[in-house]
Amino acid sequence: MKILKMLFQCGQLNTSDIAYRLGTNYDTALRNLRMLENEGIVLHKVSGRIRFFRFSNTIKSKAVIELLEEWDKR
Repeated sequence: MKILKMLFQCGQLNTSDIAYRLGTNYDTALRNLRMLENEGIVLHKVSGRIRFFRFSNTIKSKAVIELLEEWDKR
C-alpha cells in the first residue's frame, strides 16, 4: 500500500527512490513492484539503466486510484 500511495502522490518514481522511501533494499522494492506490474496495476519504462514505475491505465489501477483519492480526502 505504501508503494501505491507514493506513486499516487508523485506520479512516477524509480526503483531506488521507492526503496529509499520505504526504508528497504532495492531487490525487495523491485520484487513488490513486479508483483504490482504482474497484476496490471503499475507499469514501467526504462531510461538508460533506470526503471521508472507509474500507474497503468487498467481497470484495476483506476480502482486503486479512486480508493486512494477517497482515502486522501479524509
